[in-house]
Amino acid sequence: MFAKPIREVTDATAVSAAELAALGAGQVGYIRRMTSEEVNARFPDSPKLGPGLELWALFGADGTPILLTDDRSSTFYRAAEDELKTVSVH
Repeated sequence: MFAKPIREVTDATAVSAAELAALGAGQVGYIRRMTSEEVNARFPDSPKLGPGLELWALFGADGTPILLTDDRSSTFYRAAEDELKTVSVH
């Protein structure tokens, strides 16, 4: 499933926050539908978007934003260009 081996964990407390954040880094991306209001709230330093827009976002496994678009297909194309396996978040 992943190119790099992931160590087996038998005790969930044995995984550090840094290890958890690194799972899937550079290999997995997630796609999420967002409103312009959510984008404005989550990314206060980004340019402000008008209200009522339905958008699609592609994020890296660690939550790093990669792409914001109004075209869902664009998120899949970009993920393929970056060789990311995609998952959708609802």
